[in-house]
Order: sequence, then structure tokens, then C-alpha cells
Amino acid sequence: MNWSQVRKMAISLPLALLAVCVLVGINETGYLRSHEAVGALARSHDTRAALDRVMQDMLDAETGLRGYLLTGDESYLQPYEKSVSTLQRNLDALGQTFHQSPEDEADFSQLSQQIARKMSELDLSLGLRRQNNDDAWKFVLSTDVGKKDMDDIRATAARLIARSADQTQRSTQEILHSLMLSRVGIATVAMIGLLAFYMYLRQSSALQTALEREQEVLARERDRLEQLVRDRTASLSELANHLQQVREEERAHLARELHDELGALLTAAKLDVARLKSKLDLQVPDTAERLQHLTETLNSGIALKRRIIEDLRPSSLSNLGLTASLEILTRDFAERSGLQVQSCFEPVRLSDAAQLTVYRLVQESLTNIGKYANARKVLVSVHDYPNHVCVQVRDDGAGFDVDNVSPDAHGLFGMRHRVEAAGGRLTVTSTPGEGTLVSAVLPHP
Repeated sequence: MNWSQVRKMAISLPLALLAVCVLVGINETGYLRSHEAVGALARSHDTRAALDRVMQDMLDAETGLRGYLLTGDESYLQPYEKSVSTLQRNLDALGQTFHQSPEDEADFSQLSQQIARKMSELDLSLGLRRQNNDDAWKFVLSTDVGKKDMDDIRATAARLIARSADQTQRSTQEILHSLMLSRVGIATVAMIGLLAFYMYLRQSSALQTALEREQEVLARERDRLEQLVRDRTASLSELANHLQQVREEERAHLARELHDELGALLTAAKLDVARLKSKLDLQVPDTAERLQHLTETLNSGIALKRRIIEDLRPSSLSNLGLTASLEILTRDFAERSGLQVQSCFEPVRLSDAAQLTVYRLVQESLTNIGKYANARKVLVSVHDYPNHVCVQVRDDGAGFDVDNVSPDAHGLFGMRHRVEAAGGRLTVTSTPGEGTLVSAVLPHP
């Protein structure tokens, strides 16, 4: 993370936290104000309902009493008695809603006094009627005192209802204001969310573009390295082929030198021994024995020279062909190692370099078998197919783990390089205790 990204984070993180705190504050403030407004609205509703019940009780009481006064029927007193029994309870409930406002408490006190005077008037009329004092209760009924008391009660109740309506309106406005704050907060959160999403998409796009550029750079670097590896591999292969060719040429040169120079010396020595035989007395035991030992030594030297020359550059390959040279090679190996060697060679059509590759492959395989395999039987085969030649060397020896070949196993790597340089493919299959199969496939020229 670079310095610019750290600086942007140092600026954007406090701003994001501040925005979150502001939004949470707005939301909590709106909730608290809405909660208070709902409570005030509920209290206003309770006040209005209590006032309605009190006024209903007063109307029921006055109506029932007037019906009784006019008709004398006791059934009209039922609404009066019921209203009288519930009026005080409704007044108490109404008084509990006015404990927070002094103005409301004053009006409620005045309303209670007015209701008490009105109820006293009604009780007085009821008492006079039951005493059959018609003139008295009619006089009371004809005066405007009752009407004035009811008007005062209605006026006081109207003031309380008006203030309750004002409180209801204020609570409603408070709720609407809180809803507006919540609306603004939600809109702000939505805008911030959209802005953050836009910035995220922009940052993601920039990051994707940077990743694509980095992948392109990495791809170009990978292609460059792969091309460099291919070039180096081709150079090393060319160098290995050159060194192998130089090695074979040096072997051929050394074989010619041994054949010409050393062969001439050994031939001259044998001629000198033959001349000495004709001039020396062979009847002397010591002389005859020494001449015989010298002759055998010269013959061994000539045989050793021939074997070294064949190992360096098989003359049979140039003079007799691949099949004959492989037969000679396997026969000599069987004589030296004492192993049972079976061979199956078909005439093949290969270039001189490919024939030398097959010869060296079989030679190296037999050398490894003689050194490491502890085998009893060996099978060497060369088969000619329409498109390729298959060479196989199989033994029943100790075998080895092909996945754990030592890095210094230069013989196997050399065989693989020879076969691949000739355009072929080498496969080595082996299991510990079950022998080894070396198989090479070379294409026809």
C-alpha cells in the first residue's frame, strides 16, 4: 500500500465515521421526538375522550332529570343516576391528564367547580320534585342559572378541547417533522450508498485495469523467459551435439592412430620375433620359452589394440553394417560377462549417425547391465516398422526407481540426449527387483 492510498484512507475513514455518526444521531433524534410526539398525541386523545365522557354524563344527567321533572316517571332517573355514579370517576380520569400544564389544571379546577354547582342544582330540583313542592322546582327550572352553568361548563370544556386539539396538531407536526428527518436520513444514506457503490465500482475497475496490465506485463515477461529458456536450451543442445560429434571424431581419430601406428609397431615386432625364431636355437628350453611368451604377449597386445579400437570406433559398423556390429557386440559381451544374451536384429534403414546412436545405446545399456544389474538373462532386439525403428534392451536384474535417479547418472542422460538429438524418444521402465527395459524409437530418415 503506497502513501497516497494511506492518505486517502486517513481522510475517507474519519469522514465515513462522521457521516455514520450524523446519520445515527438523526435517526435517534427522530425516533425520540416521534416517541414523545406519539405519547403526547395519546395523552391528547385520552383528554378528549375523558372530556367527551364528562360532557356526555352531564347531558345524560340533565336530560334524565328534566324528563322526570316533567313526567314524574321514575324510569327517566336511570340515565341520571348512572351519570351521577360515573361522573366523579370520569372527572378523576380527566384530572390525571392535566397534571403537566398549569393552564389546563386551572381550567380543570374551574370545570370541576362548575360541574359541582350544576350537579347541586340538579340535586336540589330532584329533591323538591320528590317533596311535591311543584312551585319550588318549577321556579328553579324556570330560572337561567342552570343554563348559565351549562354554558360555563361548555365554554371551559371547549377551551380544554381546543388546547387538546392544539397539542394534537403539534404532536402531529412533530411526527411529520420526525418522519421528514428520517426521510432525509434515508435519502442521505441512499445517496452515500450509491456514491460508495460508484466509488467501489470505479476502484474495482481501476484495480481490474491494473491487474490486467500487470498480467500483460507478467505474460510478456513469461514469454520472454520462455523464449530465453528455449534459446538457451537450443544453444545447450547444439553445444552438446557439437561436443558429442567432436568426441566421436576424436575417438575415430584415436582409433585410426592406434590402428596405423600401434598396429605397425606390433606387426614389426611380430616379424622380428619370427626372424629370431629362425636364427636362435630353439632346443634350448629357456630360449624357446621366452620366445613363446613374447609371441603370446604380442598377440595379446594386438587383441587389446583391436578391442580398444572397436570400443572407440567400431570398424564393423562402417564395414559390415548395424546388424553385424550389434551381433559382434552382444557376442563379445556374453563372452566377457558370462550372461545369457538373446538377440533379435532386423535389417533397418537408418542414417550413419542414427546407426551410431543405436550402437552406442546398446553398448551403454550392456555396460550398465554388467556393472549394476546383477542379471542372468539379457534380451536385445531391433525391429523395423513402416515409420520408425524400435530398439529394446531388457534384463531381469535388480532394477531401480526411475523417479529417484541420481543427478550423476550421466549414462542415462547421455543416452536420452543421443536419442532425442536423432529425433527419437527414449523410455526407461524399471521396478526394483523386476528388471529394466530401455526402449528407444527413432524415425526413418
